[in-house]
Amino acid sequence: MDALKAIAAGSVKETTPKFNVGDTVKVSVNIREGERERIQMFEGTVIAKKGSGVAETFTVRRVAYGVGVERVFPLHSPNVKDVQVIRYGKVRRSKLYYLRDRVGKAAKVKEQIRK
Repeated sequence: MDALKAIAAGSVKETTPKFNVGDTVKVSVNIREGERERIQMFEGTVIAKKGSGVAETFTVRRVAYGVGVERVFPLHSPNVKDVQVIRYGKVRRSKLYYLRDRVGKAAKVKEQIRK
């Protein structure tokens, strides 16, 4: 078991971005297309965080052209280059799966004012 922890410890990023469920984030993802690599942005609301250690993931949801798109990102993946917090959300739940059923302005999360 210690060998597994040693391997996992090498994959963990030293600095992880600080964000919570309900925040609107912009995730920079490394995309490979054949030989080329490029960075693609995915902006949306964090609706879930789960796991711990090297297996920690977060789910980001956005609505693109009237269709809801959700992506699950491993927090410690080398393909996730950066996570920028655009706005902080004020929520009282740890999972925001109820936003899947909401349409329009009802699917918005209130903004938390930080000083």
